[in-house]
Amino acid sequence: MAQTASTQHSEIAAIDAGAVLDWYDRHARDLPWRVSPADRARGIRPNPYFVWLSEIMLQQTTIAAVRKYFAAFTSLWPTVENLAAAPLDDVLVQWAGLGYYARARNLHACAVAVVDQHGGVFPSTAAALRDLPGIGDYTSAAIAAICHDEVVAVVDGNVDRVVARYVALPSPVREEKPLVRATVQQAVPKRAGDFAQAMMDLGATICAPRRANCLLCPLEPACLGTKTGDPLAFPVPPAKVEKPHRHGHAFVIRHPEGKVFLRQRGPKGMLAKMTETPGSPWSDTETAATFPFAGDWRAAGEVNHTFTHFHLTLTVWSVTADTPLDEGWWAEETMLDREALPSLFRKVLKTSGLE
Repeated sequence: MAQTASTQHSEIAAIDAGAVLDWYDRHARDLPWRVSPADRARGIRPNPYFVWLSEIMLQQTTIAAVRKYFAAFTSLWPTVENLAAAPLDDVLVQWAGLGYYARARNLHACAVAVVDQHGGVFPSTAAALRDLPGIGDYTSAAIAAICHDEVVAVVDGNVDRVVARYVALPSPVREEKPLVRATVQQAVPKRAGDFAQAMMDLGATICAPRRANCLLCPLEPACLGTKTGDPLAFPVPPAKVEKPHRHGHAFVIRHPEGKVFLRQRGPKGMLAKMTETPGSPWSDTETAATFPFAGDWRAAGEVNHTFTHFHLTLTVWSVTADTPLDEGWWAEETMLDREALPSLFRKVLKTSGLE
């Protein structure tokens, strides 16, 4: 009978943490929230606030996109106390464009909890960190390892890929999470924080999604994926599931005096508490527009946007009028960068003729 990846685990060579750390000491990426291995060796400790903030921002987002947001947040709110004291609406404005907006709401709630419940000091263990809003298994482990060298496995998407290739995982990673975590956990050394960041850097720079620079990799001698001759065959992709397609209408109301009517979305659900133009509910079928009031509405075009679980097409309608709706406000067209507009509604405004 064919062995599963799990039953083969005892046959896999342990990850050589020493080789990984030697590589990291020479090639660690320079990131604004990171303490370099050389500085760490001199006793400089990472800032838990910076580590936490960066880890929340990096969920589903690239480092290139996060850098400017991290710089803006730490300039406006250099400490967790500053962030906790900021109005949520201000936080949402700064987060606009970064996506996955529940992160911003949880970010603010977590800052408040750290200040109110922990005196402004982040807990030092993964177990205690998991009790805070918006902090799950990965983020708690990352903060605890990077900031306090807790000997705990830190497994993000980059590490998933490194391990999947290292063990030549025959199944999609999501089906073998315990094996991946166990493979990392048994290798975690005393320098747990540097090891965690080293494994992430390996996945980002050497064992990357579309290339594997095996000759430069410290894990190459024992890597089963390399031995197959086709390391890029791993991770095995999961079966594709077609995303549903939803439809709706967006109504851009432009005031003759250079303003546009905006409103806040509800407190729950998709893009909760973010700013939007008025619009229809999103449905699985295309429906005719029901305009908020009678006027010379014109079709400005369509916006296509993809969320994690579905595709969305909005037909954009525009009218010039001074008719306000029951809830919302007039925003100066020249000041829209100060509004908490997610990417979807910035596309809507651009399609209507607003830049």
